[in-house]
Amino acid sequence: MDKLNFGWEEWISLPGLGLPAVKVKVDTGARTSALHAHDIEIFGPSSKPKVRFNVHPIPGRDDIVITCSATLIDRREVTSSNGESEQRFVIETDLDVAGKSWPIEITLTDRGGMTSRMLLGRQALNDQITISATERRLQPELSYDVYHSAAVRKTAPKRSLRIAVLSREDNYSTRRLVEVGEARGHTVEVIDTTRCYMAINAMAPEVHYDGKRLPRYDAVIPRIGASVTPYGCAVIRQFETIGTYCVNGSAGILASRDKLHAHQVLASKRIGMPTTAFAASPKDTSNLMALVGTAPLIVKLLESTQGKGVVLAETKKAAESVIDAFRGLKANFLVQDFVKEAAGEDIRCLVVAGKVVAAMKRTGAEGDFRSNLHRGGSATVVRITKEERDTALRAARAFGLGKAGVDLLRSSTGPKVLEVNSSPGFEGIEKATGKDIVAKVYDEIEVRVRPKPVRRRKSD
Repeated sequence: MDKLNFGWEEWISLPGLGLPAVKVKVDTGARTSALHAHDIEIFGPSSKPKVRFNVHPIPGRDDIVITCSATLIDRREVTSSNGESEQRFVIETDLDVAGKSWPIEITLTDRGGMTSRMLLGRQALNDQITISATERRLQPELSYDVYHSAAVRKTAPKRSLRIAVLSREDNYSTRRLVEVGEARGHTVEVIDTTRCYMAINAMAPEVHYDGKRLPRYDAVIPRIGASVTPYGCAVIRQFETIGTYCVNGSAGILASRDKLHAHQVLASKRIGMPTTAFAASPKDTSNLMALVGTAPLIVKLLESTQGKGVVLAETKKAAESVIDAFRGLKANFLVQDFVKEAAGEDIRCLVVAGKVVAAMKRTGAEGDFRSNLHRGGSATVVRITKEERDTALRAARAFGLGKAGVDLLRSSTGPKVLEVNSSPGFEGIEKATGKDIVAKVYDEIEVRVRPKPVRRRKSD
């Protein structure tokens, strides 16, 4: 390449780190370049470790933070100009200037007290560069304005992320989340929700696990079992307090898991659902059933999952017996209208980031009105209508869920939402549709954790 002439101060870009404009001091006395970094953290497998760190690219603007990650290539002792030695992590990335690019090594250190965010050493200054030590900014001018615009988000690289999957089960869905995430270059750690404990305070809230503070995660994917919903949501709430992006928030999970609350949310948003009635202890069972309609009726425990605790009462007498039995167990339950025309079939719509990414029709096993795959039901790909798609999207949005399985019944009066599942399984729908649903989840995570433009502070 043609020779470039550098002054003692220049503008450069480090696109691989998501830093489009960095003002550097050129120092031929230093061998390796040094970048101001803080919150430095190692993650990933020991065979190929990565390092994550934060950079304040603009001096004096600690409110602008770019999170970077790179493969760790070395750790070496560096002696600064004042004679102090320290161990530094070393990474390699491309330097861009004047339309030309070449790889350089960079050490990571705290340069908070320095005027320049980065020092450019001899290793970065190849034979095609000449130095004019008495001049400055001989190469094209860049601007910090890029950090105040959407360009910083559009040009940010797909860096390696550290992601936690909150799950107590080694099942298909959890394994797929790990497999797909690692194939995309991320580090994915499965965390048992019940083994987390929390330090709750105003200044430094933390989540601990097996005697150690958990690291900063770029994102958390909750897969909270129904039996640990309250505690699991408390853990997610703690991550939310810290500022970690959670694919599904604690409030949405709690509301969707409580069937009474869930139906009230759906009703408040005028989303179609089977006619539903609830009472803690009505004196007259007939009055409760009359609110729904005539038999057959569905009697459903509020805590039911995977079709358990859901009973079809084909006659009024049978409904009274089931209700009395549930009441005798001091169990909370709903009574719902039975949608006959659904004929033991429902539609599962998988919603990710405000889009229906897949849909399947589930049919119950012979003689079973429930279509759950866990109960022997079968699944086939299905084409949904625009009304069904809109209903699924509205239902997921009502709970603020970034990932949801919305179960619909096809009725003569339009789609009816049966349930909004905040931890939908991937196995049945991926096999039925042939789609890589988990990849869609990671697509959204990668977009959400990219740097966001920062608005300029108004001058005094």
